[in-house]
Formats: sequence, structure tokens, C-alpha cells
Amino acid sequence: MLVVDGANVVGARPDGWWKDRAGAARRLHEALLVADVPHDEVVLVLEGAAKGGARAGRDAHVRVVHAPGEGDAAIVAQAQAAAEAGARVTVVSADRALQARCARWADTGVGPTWLLDRL
Repeated sequence: MLVVDGANVVGARPDGWWKDRAGAARRLHEALLVADVPHDEVVLVLEGAAKGGARAGRDAHVRVVHAPGEGDAAIVAQAQAAAEAGARVTVVSADRALQARCARWADTGVGPTWLLDRL
């Protein structure tokens, strides 16, 4: 399973995302639907205004999770739940503190560039 820190990935490119957070989240969701990643399932965690860009739920192999508060807690929870269910977990985020919080459950941590290169 690939757990994606939506805010961190969107924020990795200075393409004006801050003017339309929902639109940036929608574009990321659409790109994930056709991305060339070696994972059976992708979980995209969205927070704040970005939640308006993709409805919560599953589209094919991509599941969107709307964080009830800050996205980091939802990312950790998704990584933990997946690992406890037996999945191998990769977390996508440049946030080192978040990667450290997920290290107990994630087999791998990668930065946004890794994912963006596959979109």
C-alpha cells in the first residue's frame, strides 16, 4: 500500500496550487488513478480545503481519506492500520518528522519527487 501525504506532494511543485487547493488535490487524485506505481492500493490523505477536490472513498485502486484534523495523524493511522492488516506500506512525504512517526509501520518512506516522477 502506498500512503500519500497529499498536501506534501502537491506542495512540492510551485505551480500555483495555493490558489486552488481543491483543484490541486483533484489533479493529484486523477494522476494517481493512472500512475505507474508498484502498489496494489494507493491511499491519498487530504486535509483542509484540499478535501473539496476529491470525495472520500474508493475509485479503482485509489482510496481518498479526508483527515478530520491535521493530515499527519490520518497518515499515521492509515499506515498503522494497513501494516496491522498485513500490508507492506510505503509512505510518501518529505516531512521527516512524519516519516519517523510512520517508521514503526511503514516498510519504506519516499519523498514527493519519487511519486511525481511516476505521475
